[in-house]
Amino acid sequence: VQLQAFGGGLAQAGDSPRLSCASSGGPSSNNAMAWFRQAPGKEREFVAAIRWNGGDTSYLDSVKGRFTVSRDKSKNTLYLQMDSLKPEDAALYYCARSRGHVIRSNLRSSLAYADWGQGTQVTVSS
Repeated sequence: VQLQAFGGGLAQAGDSPRLSCASSGGPSSNNAMAWFRQAPGKEREFVAAIRWNGGDTSYLDSVKGRFTVSRDKSKNTLYLQMDSLKPEDAALYYCARSRGHVIRSNLRSSLAYADWGQGTQVTVSS
């Protein structure tokens, strides 16, 4: 399984960039996929997750209402639409995929995800 994230770059506060994560091999209906991020000097944190089948989602409180996670099954691609971008959203964003079912309480845990992309940098100017 290979995950390739792209769509990052330099944005201004208030912008609405969209990150994409292409998945080789096609996730199965059991999989969950997620976005995590890591800012310099900080630990990696959960951002958003979605079940490949059914679309059940989960969000970090600070991005709820601003970010939207979605997937296109026909393209095996995960998206993160980031609206009302804030300087504190600046980080290296990773996409990740589970290898099986993930119970809802574990969707936010990095341990639930076995496959990770290389990350795409989002820089925000105020």
